[in-house]
Amino acid sequence: MKLLLVEDHQDIAGVIFDFFELKGYTLDYASNGQHGFELGSSDHYDLIILDVMLHKMDGFQVCQKLRERGIDTPILMLTARDTREDTLEGFSHGADDYLVKPFDLDILEARIKALTRRRMGETALAQLSFGEMTLDLSSHTVERGNCSFALNPTLFTILKLLMIKAPKVVSKQELIAALWGDNEPEGNVLRSHIYQLRHQIDKPFKRAYIKNVPKVGYQLVDEDEL
Repeated sequence: MKLLLVEDHQDIAGVIFDFFELKGYTLDYASNGQHGFELGSSDHYDLIILDVMLHKMDGFQVCQKLRERGIDTPILMLTARDTREDTLEGFSHGADDYLVKPFDLDILEARIKALTRRRMGETALAQLSFGEMTLDLSSHTVERGNCSFALNPTLFTILKLLMIKAPKVVSKQELIAALWGDNEPEGNVLRSHIYQLRHQIDKPFKRAYIKNVPKVGYQLVDEDEL
């Protein structure tokens, strides 16, 4: 599981990092709201841990701006202020959960697991669409035109991330992290999987959706919308 921690208190951030890395989580870190917003809107995370009191942009602003960007990643907000008003304000800006400092790390992990399970349940019946293509998130099936394709887990993960971020570019690093975490296989395996995905969803059609962005990554482009 990949988490983004946005927390300006170095000691608290260090404790959270140590706890979750020992349990096998992958974490990115931002020490201010602006950096947190940039990471949260440009990379893929399973959950964002977001402090309220931050420099440059507070947690409420970060949360609201991410939601305005269409980022629906679960957000768990941290605050030192145990008031009803702060809690309600967090939820009004799009937060999914709220935890008051000081907190037990096991409780934090339990909240994270509950939010991500809920997220998986919410998306189980959902679909993603791009152009004339639809991806069923429960059956891992793609429909394009009159054709239907069943994707293996690797191709499903790649296409899902491309569709979530479309038309933005998804970096090779993001795809590698989503597929293998820190255990990237040797050789250019990602390129082989992209070739397989293209063979299924692009080759039978006149227009190709998957575009290579040299030295960066891949994106979905619908030429009819250009």
